Amino acid sequence: MGRAFEFRKERKFKRWGHMAKVFTKIGKEITIAVKQGGPDVTGNPRLRALLQTARSENMPKENVERAIKRASEKDQADYKEVVLEGRAPYGIAVLVETATDNNNRTVANVRSYFNKFGGSLGTSGSVEYMFDRKSVFRFKSNGEYDLEELELELIDYGVEEIFEEEDEDGNKTICAFAEFTAFNQLQKYIEDNGYELVSAEFTRLPNTELVELSAEQRAEVDKLIEKIEEDEDVQNVYTNLKPME
Repeated sequence: MGRAFEFRKERKFKRWGHMAKVFTKIGKEITIAVKQGGPDVTGNPRLRALLQTARSENMPKENVERAIKRASEKDQADYKEVVLEGRAPYGIAVLVETATDNNNRTVANVRSYFNKFGGSLGTSGSVEYMFDRKSVFRFKSNGEYDLEELELELIDYGVEEIFEEEDEDGNKTICAFAEFTAFNQLQKYIEDNGYELVSAEFTRLPNTELVELSAEQRAEVDKLIEKIEEDEDVQNVYTNLKPME
């Protein structure tokens, strides 16, 4: 398995421990998608994918409806997607994706977290080049399939890595990592070929050598990352720290 599999496994289990945060994150993404492409799922593939993600995360229907309605309200402030970059202790690169209606507040808060936990907020472009942005799809098949043949077919749709995930009941889900620009065409393939889309999202994978720390050093970095993730404006946090075995 490749690097995508390592990071997918670690981030999945981490995310399941913060359901309320996940609902807030998806709600903001739905609001942004509606603002950009309208509330009609037929003509808004990004919104359509997010609704599937919301269902897979057991997000209450009323939360979803509230996010869509919020995007249509004239007095609703627009969320802007802002990327912040910095360094954690021991030189670990940290990239923070936010969705905010007040950029000054968000930057000030994130800077304070870096300062408090021994890191530093950097300038735009200081670490973003160390991460590649990817599309991630999870989907199911209603029948038998050959994973190797499917991978060969999906290469033409921008897929770079594909593998199976299995839950406690033995149900298998196909997970595919693809180029960032391949999102729409890969989503269309999944929907047009009878697969059940479970979730679709964007992620970032480090493209440089991963940094391995001792347990004590990692604990220091984790304190900073956890504090950043608690901020209501923060959507995702990525590092070049090697995943734990």
